[in-house]
Amino acid sequence: MNPADLVPAPLDRAAGYALLDELAGPQTQAATLTGLDALAPGFADWIVTSLFGGTYQRPGLGLRDRQVANLAALTALGGVEPQLADHVRNSLRVGLSREEITEVLVHLAPYVGVPKALAALRVAKTAFAEAETGGRAA
Repeated sequence: MNPADLVPAPLDRAAGYALLDELAGPQTQAATLTGLDALAPGFADWIVTSLFGGTYQRPGLGLRDRQVANLAALTALGGVEPQLADHVRNSLRVGLSREEITEVLVHLAPYVGVPKALAALRVAKTAFAEAETGGRAA
């Protein structure tokens, strides 16, 4: 691949906030970003602009594929249960079924370790239950 063939990632603040609304919903976005901005002013805007308005805007992967990658990465990291729960909910919103999400997490066990896969499955179970009742995982 020639470097000239690479597609530059845009930094589109408006597209980032619109995508975050689509993935997480406006209420979740407002609650999460307001709290983060109170703690670290400007950091939430940087995240939304660079990640959702940048990386997510690149061609080549759809939202479902990006969510599978997010589930895998967060499970492999471990210790990021709030973010993993958000991405389980986001995965449901973009059309992954509970069975598909569960299978992604089970599939990861030999690669990231059984304890991390089990922890991710516990997070998913809670997020699934809360999705049924309209609640939100902590």
